[in-house]
Amino acid sequence: MNNLEVILIAFGLAMDCFAVSITAGATNKNVTKSKTLEVALFFGLFQGLMPVIGWLLGLSVKTYIENIDHWIAFGIFVLIGGKMIFESVKKHTEKKPLNIDRVVIIIVLSIATSIDALIVGTSFVFLEVSIIKAVVIIGIITFFVSLLGIYVGKKYGYFWGNKAELIGGLVLIGIGTKILLDHLSLI
Repeated sequence: MNNLEVILIAFGLAMDCFAVSITAGATNKNVTKSKTLEVALFFGLFQGLMPVIGWLLGLSVKTYIENIDHWIAFGIFVLIGGKMIFESVKKHTEKKPLNIDRVVIIIVLSIATSIDALIVGTSFVFLEVSIIKAVVIIGIITFFVSLLGIYVGKKYGYFWGNKAELIGGLVLIGIGTKILLDHLSLI
């Protein structure tokens, strides 16, 4: 897997953090710069480190599923991408205020938005991705995307949140499809 694909995966995964950051910015119009940095740092840290846990899990089962690893990677990316697309088009009745004043809330949000990254991390074993490179790229991109999300939320409200999840979902499905086609020698 090349650097561009890892960067695209990072952006796809970061879209959940972007959507949550938009909500945080929209519901906390007076959020301080230090709180903005704190949220982005936690999101980037968790999103970057969760693939390591998934990678370790993938290492433990690699020998058992090497013959179908491309199908598993494809399935993971399509399921996560599909979930993101579904969430983006699902009718959201009311946006509830997102209290980011307490660190425990930020940690819970960080974990919730990085579960997908943990699952994607399992596929990195089969795709022979450098986990260190992936962690750094995912963490940095998520940090900056989260900063941008809070700014966008403060300035424009919720408008871009669902669209970001839709785009992220499409990117992940596209990468999963490319992985499958590569392994089937169709491209």
